[in-house]
Amino acid sequence: MRVPKLAAEIAKELRRFHAVEIPGSKEPQLWNEIFKFYESASGLQFDDAEKQRTYNTISFKEVYGEIIEIKELTSRLNSPVVFAHNDLLSGNLMVNDDEEKLYLIDFEYGSYSYRGFDIGNHFNEYAGYDCDYSLYPSKEEQDLFFRHYLQPDKPDEVSSKELEVLYIESNTFMLASHLFWALWALIQAKMSPIDFDYLGYFFLRYNEYRSKKEANCSLARSYLSGLHKS
Repeated sequence: MRVPKLAAEIAKELRRFHAVEIPGSKEPQLWNEIFKFYESASGLQFDDAEKQRTYNTISFKEVYGEIIEIKELTSRLNSPVVFAHNDLLSGNLMVNDDEEKLYLIDFEYGSYSYRGFDIGNHFNEYAGYDCDYSLYPSKEEQDLFFRHYLQPDKPDEVSSKELEVLYIESNTFMLASHLFWALWALIQAKMSPIDFDYLGYFFLRYNEYRSKKEANCSLARSYLSGLHKS
């Protein structure tokens, strides 16, 4: 996904996807889903004693506080509400080499949500199935994506201000993405028949959230403060 030509095509296709009008309520579902996940995830009981011990180390009071903080911060960014894919990982991209055409597939998690969440969530997926978060896209890689998302026909004409807005938006909502999938993983740890360490995946996502939180939140708050002063 990080190959520049492919990244540009993904950005263009995502812009087209975000322009789709779906009948029904256009109320963004992100925080409703996260709070639902939290309610389910915070009251689990495991038959496996080792899993239960690991689960008991989670401070759900802390997690709830993090949800409230990120919800409040992202609400100040005025991210546009779009019909979002919400799960744009490499496995949900299909490339037809003969036609040189890219398709987004698997809309299981599709719903009205925030533009910044869909893009930030996609950037988190640069980590791949090995969850190597050192592969998270650089500022330059993100700018290339933003240019083709914002102006597919004239990417070089995107202003530095437009790039800044989308950079702040996406890199704040990427924190919400970690919270979303961390809580999702706890529910899967209890419910899923798939042999996968979902409990471990919770800690992977939550620890990555904590490692990025301070820098990304500080950037967003500094940006918002600048807007207020101007």
